[in-house]
Amino acid sequence: MEIPKTADIVIIGGGVMGASAAYHLARRGMKNIVLLEKEDFFGTGATGRCAGGVRYQFSTEINVKLSLESLPMLERFKEEIGQDVNYRQCGYLLIATDEKDAAAFQHNVALQHRLGVQTQLLRGDEVRARLPLMKFDDALAGTFHQKDGMVDPNSVVAGYVRAAQGLGVKALTRVEVTGIRVSGGQVEAVETARGAIQTRLVLNTAGPWAGVIGEMAGVQIPIVPLRRQMFTTNTLREVPEDFPFVIDFTQSLYFHREGDGLLIGMSNRNETPGFDQTVDEEFELVNFEAAIARMPLLERARRASHWAGLYEVTPDAHPIFGGSPVDGFTICAGFSGHGFMHGPVAGKLMSEYILDGTFSTVDVSMLDLARFKEGRLIKEYNVV
Repeated sequence: MEIPKTADIVIIGGGVMGASAAYHLARRGMKNIVLLEKEDFFGTGATGRCAGGVRYQFSTEINVKLSLESLPMLERFKEEIGQDVNYRQCGYLLIATDEKDAAAFQHNVALQHRLGVQTQLLRGDEVRARLPLMKFDDALAGTFHQKDGMVDPNSVVAGYVRAAQGLGVKALTRVEVTGIRVSGGQVEAVETARGAIQTRLVLNTAGPWAGVIGEMAGVQIPIVPLRRQMFTTNTLREVPEDFPFVIDFTQSLYFHREGDGLLIGMSNRNETPGFDQTVDEEFELVNFEAAIARMPLLERARRASHWAGLYEVTPDAHPIFGGSPVDGFTICAGFSGHGFMHGPVAGKLMSEYILDGTFSTVDVSMLDLARFKEGRLIKEYNVV
């Protein structure tokens, strides 16, 4: 498809945020929408490299509210969009092994209960009883919510893109944005390697690259890309089908079923910011050793595959929604590792902001870009 010369809006970034926003804008009747993705396929950036987890268990009211809207959208995705996304509600089991985390878990569960999320608070012995294949002698507490689970990221993006195209959206891959033309404080055009698109409205959904896109428009966006990596194992028949998404919270170590084996990941607390998406094999060994200590049967497991992706981290681990000092330059990015699960509602919220000037489904007005300069940060505890 040829690059259009003009657009009513250009959405930069074809992951879950951009695809959802394009669909929801088109569904509301907006015309001449252009969605740009620099990779060969949609959803192969940060979205396609994530673990696919979705959860209600967060430590701030706004994140719980985003989940309360977004996860039901994934439950009815096939009905609305026509695409099966394999929502598997295996539950998240978060485990605390120090007193500070155990106390935070009690606070988080109280918050979640107040908002209607019936998370279970578990004692250490209850955690151990639920995980007979794992060694958690040091578990002090756990939290579990059955409707947390797994969704296929590629299917979500593909479904939104296909539905958006059916509503007239021009969705283009292999188009790298090289600049944003601004005049008099107003967006005028998006420049790409294949030509310029005249537009007065840009939506930056570039995830870990959102800061780079912001610089093109003269907008400083405090988003740092951080590498996160994971690996899968060969078939492990001992792992039951109902094995939950297990998070050793203190170590930021996690396990969930992937096919007939496991997917295992761990945050590298010494990771330096950057766009490197190669696997750090030295740290992978650290990850594997930590995993074996928790699940001894992994001593005889083999690695089936591995990959790395990027988190898009803000100073308070919350996303940025809304406008910027440049008229017509809007932002939906910075989800700090939980963007995939909030992508459906995020796109809907940006359609409300762009078309109505306000956020209706969830009030995310406090998650604006200006909060960083004004010191209005909201810290999320449940990020791994």
